[in-house]
Order: sequence, then C-alpha cells, then structure tokens
Amino acid sequence: MTVGGIEIELVQKRIKNLHLAVYPPDGRVRLAAPTDVNETTLQLYVVSKLSWIRKQQRKFAEQNRQSPRQYLHRESHYFLGKRYLLRVADQSPVRVVPSVTVRTKSYIDMVIPADYTQQQKQDLLQKWYRVELKKIISDLVPRWEATLGVTANTVTIKAMKTKWGSCNPETGNILLNMELAKKPHACIEYVVVHELLHLIERKHSDIFLALLDKYLPNWVSIKKELNSLPV
Repeated sequence: MTVGGIEIELVQKRIKNLHLAVYPPDGRVRLAAPTDVNETTLQLYVVSKLSWIRKQQRKFAEQNRQSPRQYLHRESHYFLGKRYLLRVADQSPVRVVPSVTVRTKSYIDMVIPADYTQQQKQDLLQKWYRVELKKIISDLVPRWEATLGVTANTVTIKAMKTKWGSCNPETGNILLNMELAKKPHACIEYVVVHELLHLIERKHSDIFLALLDKYLPNWVSIKKELNSLPV
C-alpha cells in the first residue's frame, strides 16, 4: 500500500503486534501486521509514523557507502576503523596456503592461489574478519559481563543487514554483526555493552539510557561515529 507518497510492503501473518521497519540501503519500508487488522487501521498507523519513516530514509540516503568490493590489488578495505589497501599476492596453487594478515599500517596482505575467484577472495577476507572480531569480543564480553553483573548464554557473530547487534533477553543469546570488525574498537565495545544491557532492561527505556550513561558516558558520540563510518 502507499501512504503519504511512500510505498509500504505489507505482510499480514499470525502475529500479535504491528512491526514497522525501514531497511538500508534504499529506505525500503515493510509493515508486518496481524491478519485481523483492517487496511484503514494500518493506514492510520503508518500515517502516525510518517515522520519517523522519512527520518530513517534520510539517514540511509546520507550514509557514506562504499561501492561493492572486487577484492583487487590496492583496493580499499577497512579494519578496526582504519582504511587499508589490499595487497594481493597470487602464487602457485600447489604451494600456497590462503591467508590474510596485517603486517604494516597501510596494507592488508592476502596470499592466494593464482586461480582464486572473486568469491573465494571475498570468503577468505570475511573469514578473517570473523576470526579477528571473535578475538576482540572474547575479551570484551567477559569483562563487561563482570562489570554489569550479567551473563550471556551465547554470543554469535553473524552477517546482518540492518543491525549492529541484537539480544534476546529470554534466551540470553546475543548476535553481533560481522561488519563490526571494520569499525573502531570503541564502536565494537559500545555494541557489546548495548546488547548486554538488554539482559537487564529489554527496551530502550529511560532506565536503559541511564545505564548507558552510567557505564559508557560518551556512548552518544561513539554511536554517531559508528553510524557515520562507511558501510
């Protein structure tokens, strides 16, 4: 349906509540609704959210985005908030063990067989990002669990399109976006603390914000930095 000139993807299914979301990169809007809610009610609900929808769409439109990576020699890639050039070393398939390392302040070195495809190079770099992020959160999570007095059941790294992280307070399971490996350490720490705090306070309530203020007094500026970096 279309409301206020905005096209809304409507999905009605067996759920209890309305769920409205705006997705990057182009600001696509999706409304999930119970099957028994009529269209007039849905339109009125969307009208009440139009200013929020437009704000989210503007945010995505203004976000600094990299063009799709091709994993070529001297192509730019980010790691822990710093821009590196990819240095690709093609070697004989017989001798080489594919690897990714950072040895200098300027280059990410990728050693691969000469016949590696673009998809294989992408998979190799993604695997490296996952390993590096796991190292960081294996330190951050236990330290902040002790500080906050909570314990996560699982903390999983996953490729996510719309969130930096998520937490299910009922199960204690936390998901962290693999793209965080490209962001500064302070941004990774902010997301870890944010998700762990949901084990104390489920919603983004005044209590939740007060907890953020207490444990990460500069969280607003960190969040701004996280969302302003290239994605």
